[in-house]
Amino acid sequence: MARETLTDLLAFATVAQEGSFTRAAKRLGVTQSALSHAMTGLEARLGLHLLNRSTRSVSPTEAGERLLRIVAPQFEQIGVELTALTEMRHRPAGRIRITAPEHAAETVLWPVLRDLLPAYPEITVEIETSQARTNIVAERFDAGVRIGEHVERDMVAMRIAPPMRMAVVGTPAYFAASPPPARPEDLTRHRCINLGRPSRGDVFPWEFERAGETVAVRVEGQLGFTSLRLILSAALADFGLAYLPEEEVRTEVAQGRLVRVLAEWCAPFPGYHLYYPSRRQPTPAFTVLMEALRHRG
Repeated sequence: MARETLTDLLAFATVAQEGSFTRAAKRLGVTQSALSHAMTGLEARLGLHLLNRSTRSVSPTEAGERLLRIVAPQFEQIGVELTALTEMRHRPAGRIRITAPEHAAETVLWPVLRDLLPAYPEITVEIETSQARTNIVAERFDAGVRIGEHVERDMVAMRIAPPMRMAVVGTPAYFAASPPPARPEDLTRHRCINLGRPSRGDVFPWEFERAGETVAVRVEGQLGFTSLRLILSAALADFGLAYLPEEEVRTEVAQGRLVRVLAEWCAPFPGYHLYYPSRRQPTPAFTVLMEALRHRG
């Protein structure tokens, strides 16, 4: 449909509803002559007489009544939707897509969302859990979550969790058969459970630091997962040593089900950060979520 016809249909609906060229012209912000010319042109293009004109009033013809029943609800619906879109600038509403590691989604995002969303029923949040370094712009995510030191420089980053420490753990039964490692390099002689990096087709190295000395060890074992929970389960089942966030194994270590080693080599590092493109203007919904996460960090 030509833009001119669409504009003239809106003008026709306004004239028919107002029953007056004068009132319709005022409502549309145009002159009466321009409005009359538009109606004449629309009738010519459709080959139909749409309006009965008199010196006192304007009323639709039978064809005009039928056309009004078709177009008036459509323009009304468009008006409602435009109003709703305008209101989105002032109230939190809409969809937010986030990509995050499973651990961050479970321990940071979900506790915040569980408390936040009941107060904002018009906000919808979708979280894709992945260890991969997703291109959030190309994949059309609103934001991502990563360890702070891994966020690209062209992104706005905000800390949403405190610093983290890793822990190397194994069961008492495992260490009864294998002497505990004294240094990170000793891990190459142990059975270890790896965390996979699907985007690279390999596994995460185990990284350590003590007194300025840094060591990255590539370990081997029968099992590798992309889930921290499965790594923990495998470690508890005596399949080898696990390298997990400290808080994930705190209970098991306290209960004696797991034994921690190399603790002096596990230095704190920046925790999870929410990041998003610096060129993107946050929506009210995204701003509400950021503020809730900011208080947690």
